[in-house]
Amino acid sequence: MMVEGEWRTDWYAPDEAGRFVRPETRFHEQVSARGEGRFPAEAGRYHLYVSYACPWASRVLLMRKLKGLEDAVGMTVVDPRMGPDGWCFRGYPRSDMDKLNGAHYLREVYQRADPHYSGRVTVPVMWDAHERTIVNNESRELMRMLDTEFDAFARNPVTLWPEGLRDRVDETIDALYEPVNNGVYRAGFATNQGAYELACRELFGALEHWEQVLERQRYLCGDVLTEADLCFYTTLVRFDLVYYSHFKCNLSRIQDYPNLWNYLLDLYQTPGFAESTNVDHIKVHYYWSQDSVNPSRLVPMGPAVDLLTPHNRDRLSPRLMAPAPSVTRH
Repeated sequence: MMVEGEWRTDWYAPDEAGRFVRPETRFHEQVSARGEGRFPAEAGRYHLYVSYACPWASRVLLMRKLKGLEDAVGMTVVDPRMGPDGWCFRGYPRSDMDKLNGAHYLREVYQRADPHYSGRVTVPVMWDAHERTIVNNESRELMRMLDTEFDAFARNPVTLWPEGLRDRVDETIDALYEPVNNGVYRAGFATNQGAYELACRELFGALEHWEQVLERQRYLCGDVLTEADLCFYTTLVRFDLVYYSHFKCNLSRIQDYPNLWNYLLDLYQTPGFAESTNVDHIKVHYYWSQDSVNPSRLVPMGPAVDLLTPHNRDRLSPRLMAPAPSVTRH
């Protein structure tokens, strides 16, 4: 993290009950398709710093892929090995050097945006190459911006926040966040037995709930893929690989839930998902970087998780994404 522009190596501090508390993100500006405000939507102007390892960054990376925005919005992938200097650019396979800003560490990008920045240095980050600053570093807001503000430049005319389902999508994302998306971290980073057990109970209670929901419909919000599914996917795909053992979320595997497992297989086998998922980066990041949880930094050889196993979700409805609103395309 940084305090008044100075780098600190402090780890996340638990609260008085030993519970993990996630700090809030600091950059919340918006890109506008209507050209309103400081950041109008333009092709080639905005650039993402992301990680294949991080579930929060991966939901943004995945949205970029599903919308077909690769030519309109650039991307730099950080090294999955995060040491005392934070996210960095060292050329690990399928990661990048920072050709845009020439930074060695992501904190340098934050410093250029705000020399007096205080807060966590996290991914994802949207950088404005014109104004030379950070627009936003909140994954949910970035996912929505890519979904709704860049349609004029998208190769794939789809939306994951369709009319008629918007409130349901937002409510589902809200419902997933604390017990599931953040819940695995609340279990893994707890420093008190009670805090750990509470997080696990809430996590597996939520998984049981969604197991029942997915018995009767293909996706979380019905018969169409939405942003909520991206938020769930990035946790589920990491679960058996790392959260089960590394974060001690070991009451059950996702493979032990028939509907959740087949739903995960369905998503992974949907075009765009596998290309946006990097199992090596995921495992290396968690086991190598989080030495407070895994002091040896040994990366396990297993488990074997075959995400290409045939699924049974076609019995419920066809695979479907909603069409985007009509826009003038560039």
